Amino acid sequence: MTMVNGLDTQKLVATVESVKNNWEAGKTVWKASTTWKGGFKVETCSREFTLLADEPEMLCGTNTAANPVEMVLQAYGACLTIGYAMNAAVRGIIVKDLKIDLEGEIDLPGFLGLESPEELKMDKLPGFKNITAKVKIQADADAKTLQELHKHVISTSPVGVTLSRPVKIETSLEVR
Repeated sequence: MTMVNGLDTQKLVATVESVKNNWEAGKTVWKASTTWKGGFKVETCSREFTLLADEPEMLCGTNTAANPVEMVLQAYGACLTIGYAMNAAVRGIIVKDLKIDLEGEIDLPGFLGLESPEELKMDKLPGFKNITAKVKIQADADAKTLQELHKHVISTSPVGVTLSRPVKIETSLEVR
């Protein structure tokens, strides 16, 4: 077993080979559920893991957890971080330090169902207008190699790719 960046590279390579040899194994479905806990508190679950969501006090929440849009930023940052760790490991690059700072701009009028004054030039849609991610990495590779790693990680990030293009969403309602 070869460990790089806390990852078993032999297992990573075997997983890639498994999918390469059986493309059907690459079709995966991920699930989540949410339960309202009163106010703006929400419990989210995936597999055996639970996270809480809330809104900050400025939006009438109780500020007990990150809100959903912050969780989107966290998800993108986590996905990038995993991508760096994995892709660096299989390349034999030892990562010494990695931090990603993310930020996104959302205009509240869209979320609140309001039409903002034209001169403010606020978006009428209730989502991120832009997201920036600043990656700071220290590793045992030269700048060119790390730039190639960066380009690869950005282009293969499932969360990043999902955020960058339209995704078909179907939502149904069951009244109980």
